[in-house]
Amino acid sequence: MNFIVKPFQVKQNSVIPGFGMTMGLSLLYLTLLVLIPLSMIFVNSAQIGPREFWSIATSERVLASLKISFSTSFIAAFINIIFGLLLAWVLERYTFPGRKVIDGLIDLPFALPTAVAGISLTTLYAENGWIGGLLRPLGMKVSYTPLGIVVALVFIGFPFVVRTVQPVLESIDLEVEEAAACLGATRFQTFVRVILPELLPALITGFALAFSRALGEYGSVVFISGNMPMKTEITPLLIRTKLEQYDYAGGTAVATIMLIISFVMLFLINMFQWWASHRHKAR
Repeated sequence: MNFIVKPFQVKQNSVIPGFGMTMGLSLLYLTLLVLIPLSMIFVNSAQIGPREFWSIATSERVLASLKISFSTSFIAAFINIIFGLLLAWVLERYTFPGRKVIDGLIDLPFALPTAVAGISLTTLYAENGWIGGLLRPLGMKVSYTPLGIVVALVFIGFPFVVRTVQPVLESIDLEVEEAAACLGATRFQTFVRVILPELLPALITGFALAFSRALGEYGSVVFISGNMPMKTEITPLLIRTKLEQYDYAGGTAVATIMLIISFVMLFLINMFQWWASHRHKAR
């Protein structure tokens, strides 16, 4: 059997002609801004040797910071999936006074400096703060705890979910829901079997964006976390601490570890998104 290898083809007529030029410029842009800077992390970490690298990677402080960073980022992204979908649903399916104002406030975490957000959240959730003072009689402490880190990461991550889900909700035809209702489906059945499959790829994308954004967050977390080693110290803070102590090899090694784990997790999330999208198309 003869296999014919087809050259690259343009899927449709493009307003920007020249596949070779556009592809070359895209790869050059990606190489200069992404691949070369990331490769330097591996180059610098390779200078310390595998034994020392493994010693740094398995140290108790590094493992504790990785656990805090990934666990709080995952929890925050999961919370954003739930309430981001709810907020997007309200904004797209209902008309009410102040809707445009609320829709504009969603993008505020994008424009607000993260340090300002961190200071505001710390003041608000401290034991003598407005919300922290109400939670103190209940035995709940937010500031300087992992819970405070989750609060900060939820704040900076929820716009990603809302902005990802909104266009999909807008594109879903209401007649599909009416047809499901006419066939005897309840509201819950309509949401689970009709709406949720349409939203699943967008929800996974929003989760990946919020999760990756939370992993690299520093400014809003450094104030509310308290920065206690083994308890509330996140990995980005540990990297900066090592660099300030002129331990460039240790900081680079920790950055390499976090980069590898982040890449693997995001790869798995994207694979799941690809599977969910193709499964929905097949149905």
